[in-house]
Amino acid sequence: MSSPRLPRAGPPSTGRARPLPPEERRALLIAATLPLIAQHGMKVTTKQIAEAAGVAEGTIFRVFPDKDALVKAAIATALDPSPLLTELAAVDLGLPLRMRLRQVVTIVQRRLTSVISMMTAVRMHAPPEELDTHRASGRPTNDLIYDAVARVIEPDHDQLRCSAHEVARLLRLLTFAGTHPLITDGNPLTADEIVGVLLDGVHHRATAPTAPGDRQC
Repeated sequence: MSSPRLPRAGPPSTGRARPLPPEERRALLIAATLPLIAQHGMKVTTKQIAEAAGVAEGTIFRVFPDKDALVKAAIATALDPSPLLTELAAVDLGLPLRMRLRQVVTIVQRRLTSVISMMTAVRMHAPPEELDTHRASGRPTNDLIYDAVARVIEPDHDQLRCSAHEVARLLRLLTFAGTHPLITDGNPLTADEIVGVLLDGVHHRATAPTAPGDRQC
């Protein structure tokens, strides 16, 4: 009986990881940089970024000309609305309106908290003007967000005094005001509270009569 054939040995391992394609390497560096910006602001070092990414420090400069270019790319990634729009598009329109709106507020609050934290760390008071337009569609970012939220509201538009887009605008305003730490004194509103104010107001009776001067949407 012959001995079993052993598998042929491959080339000796060098101990080095497979080199990443340029776009994957860029994404890796940006992902490692984002939490460091929130922690250290503009004082983050390329050594810290390299250690977080698990690469040699020189790798950074084969992808970005300098640290500022990497930080700028990380900020642009943090402000990119595409992930937000994807999450909003996934909200189930078959759910009751209140549940749909709670999901919307939770999604938007998560993004706002991340963006505000990052902007505070780099002492940025407003997003750069070039990011006001969505690169993929060429449309204003705010318009895309309003459209995405209005889509969630539209199935129940006949139950509301305002158009779906106006409700989307009011919801975003309430969510921003109820989430920003400087406005809320560190005590943000919950998604339930924001949706409750939007849909029910603060009257004891949700069907309180309209008074002269009340806003009609």
